[in-house]
Amino acid sequence: MKKINRREFIKNSATAAIGISLLPTSMSKASSRKKARLGFIGVGLRGTSVLGLALRRTDVSVNAVCDIVPDAVKNAQKMAREAGFKEPAGYSDGPEDYLNLLKRDDIDGVIIATPWVWHTPMAIAAMKAGKYVGVEVPAATTEQECWDLVNTSEATGMPCMIMENVCYRRDVMAILEMVRKNMFGELIHCHCGYQHDLRHIKFNPGVSFGPGSNGEAVWRTQHSIKRNGDIYPTHGVGPIAQYLNINKGNLFVSLTSTSTKSRGLHEHIVATAGEDHPHAKIKFALGDIVTTVIKCANGESIVVSHDTNLPRPYSLNFRVQGTKGLWMKDNNSIYIEGVSPSHRWEPSEDYLKKYDHPLWKKYEANATGAGHGGMDFFVLHAFIESVKRQAPTPLDVYDAAAWSVITPLSEASIAQGGAPMQFPDFTRGRWIWRQSSFAMNDDY
Repeated sequence: MKKINRREFIKNSATAAIGISLLPTSMSKASSRKKARLGFIGVGLRGTSVLGLALRRTDVSVNAVCDIVPDAVKNAQKMAREAGFKEPAGYSDGPEDYLNLLKRDDIDGVIIATPWVWHTPMAIAAMKAGKYVGVEVPAATTEQECWDLVNTSEATGMPCMIMENVCYRRDVMAILEMVRKNMFGELIHCHCGYQHDLRHIKFNPGVSFGPGSNGEAVWRTQHSIKRNGDIYPTHGVGPIAQYLNINKGNLFVSLTSTSTKSRGLHEHIVATAGEDHPHAKIKFALGDIVTTVIKCANGESIVVSHDTNLPRPYSLNFRVQGTKGLWMKDNNSIYIEGVSPSHRWEPSEDYLKKYDHPLWKKYEANATGAGHGGMDFFVLHAFIESVKRQAPTPLDVYDAAAWSVITPLSEASIAQGGAPMQFPDFTRGRWIWRQSSFAMNDDY
């Protein structure tokens, strides 16, 4: 009965506020739990990284883990034992065994860290089972999947949080503070992207991919063979969406995408294994650089880049520009009109320290040693606190849909010669009055 009441409570709250506005403090405290009881679906490289962070906490119990690789489940169970936790139940009996994990009544929320094509079906099944969902990026691969996530969350009242860790990166959050303090004035234009040489990820070892290879090469490379679009947009778009209040007073309206020719992966194969290697005959669909331009309802534009097949240093290409100045990450510089020397860049370091986000000031020690410079702590912390308090998550299903749908829309635009594609309004018009709650809570 408690489970039914909890689900009905969340569902009714979602119906009244469309699952977005945080519940009143008194209600959150009344229904809060001392511990978040978690299950992990997918305990490979990413899944065990997040699991390791969960096992550092005293307000979590990990009651079940699932993976199609039995040794991965055994390793996750060993991690739990060595951290002083009771060994979680293991599920590794084929690709559908996660459904048995979801039947458990000692799990409040699940973390999904599996190959992309499994994210949506697993998230939907988890919500239907009455579980909070924390899903790794991207949350969906097709427009229909994005709608399926939204419709399921609304129908069940269960939150679905996209686990976009870059939203919590320290410099990104400091810039968010500056944006909210109007340091850059009214925002006009932004850049972002995923610019990361992944040739060693897509082929591992050597030029191997698919069954028998290691890590993400088992599945990720196939996306480069079959698809031409921005197939990994959320690391860049997530933070920019917070700056521009997307789905909360603003909206992605349309996009156009273009793609270069594909050369990088082929040349990598030839240089590594020679022209006679069978993989040298593969025709890769994914252009080496995909450029997407997004138009927003409030008049801003965003340039999003996807660049993973060529030699280059890592960069998310952030640029935030408004009527009073701009920040550019790649040269670590800021210019504020009337403050900076006329027409000259300033180093961003002092600004980032001055406007360090309160969450980072509060939890810096907790984040020490966490993945990706500490930001993995914050995204997991936000999910766990939401589960404990039975409150909506700060990154929600509408964020998951709006950010993930960039992929299929960019594919369609490229296929049609760069034609404009309209974004669905996953909020069904509610973006006009919804307000942001991201990183505004004192605790998460």
